[in-house]
Amino acid sequence: MLSRWLHIYLSMVSFAIIFFFAITGLTLNHADKFGDQIHSTQDKGKLNLNWVNAPDTNKIAKLEIVEFLRQKNSITAAMSDFRIDDAQVSVSFKGPGYAADIFIDRKTGTYDITKTSAGFVGVINDLHKGRDTGKVWSVVIDVAAILMSLVSLTGMVLLLFIKRKRVAGLIVAGLGLFFAYLIYAIWIK
Repeated sequence: MLSRWLHIYLSMVSFAIIFFFAITGLTLNHADKFGDQIHSTQDKGKLNLNWVNAPDTNKIAKLEIVEFLRQKNSITAAMSDFRIDDAQVSVSFKGPGYAADIFIDRKTGTYDITKTSAGFVGVINDLHKGRDTGKVWSVVIDVAAILMSLVSLTGMVLLLFIKRKRVAGLIVAGLGLFFAYLIYAIWIK
């Protein structure tokens, strides 16, 4: 039977990712118990004044600034923001459980950097939410959602083929849906 084969092998293929999203669902729902330890460090530095001191903001050396900051400050996260105003340049890098914010004085070339790390739990929680994870992880989340849907649907199809358990299984599924709605209607709405 095709639905049994699909259910078994889709379950096995998706086991790790479903397990990951189940565990991170708990860590997100009970963040106070899993203690997101946020660590913040601050530092100062100086970069080439010519990169930021041009009167024409179109001549600000964005690539050189970003690469210098990455190398000098051991930043591996993706750049999320680059802003230029009259007095300063600000650059932000973000990744799962990580942020680095840099403010550069355009007159002196000095900068202040604040790095924030949320630890292991912060990383996996951001992976669960898809926050600051990029396009590849977004595809992983979509594939996981499709696999979970297919596993659920093939499980339901299997239930429909088992005559002895069909009615009881459908009643339990209906009760699960009803109680989820009831909780929403009474305590959430």
